[in-house]
Amino acid sequence: MTRPEWHEYFMEIAQVVAKRSTCLRRQVGALIVKDRRILCTGYNGAPAGAPHCREVGCLRERLHIPSGERHELCRGLHAEQNVIIQAAMHGVSIKGGAFYITHKPCVLCAKMICNAGIKDVYYQGDYPDQLAAGIFQEAGVKLVCMGIQKGKDDQNGGYED
Repeated sequence: MTRPEWHEYFMEIAQVVAKRSTCLRRQVGALIVKDRRILCTGYNGAPAGAPHCREVGCLRERLHIPSGERHELCRGLHAEQNVIIQAAMHGVSIKGGAFYITHKPCVLCAKMICNAGIKDVYYQGDYPDQLAAGIFQEAGVKLVCMGIQKGKDDQNGGYED
């Protein structure tokens, strides 16, 4: 067995975290790392205490909303949002940390990531959102694609909320 390098190691952990997702459309996992230490993790799904999409269904599916549009019509939070919330709830400073995400962030998450003081974002699944990429560039956040993984959750070619 080959020992993974650090970026591979953290991305593999993000993939395991994604397995906790309750989203019907896409499983996304994320974690924030600082000085090679995992600070917090998160996955996409309904707010704490609310029924999961697997229980009540997906409004976006019922309304045939394409990937990357009308984020407000989703009961779930994105994995990136959940990681930032978890850090805030537990008093963990993420400033200067690095994000590892199974999919490229949307524009909403990009803005949150920039304001949280994150310096590097590593991802695998693609999301064709030029506005998000532009925001990262303007804010000086390094966006690194670790290779695009294709699978059943990538059939729509992007990040599902």
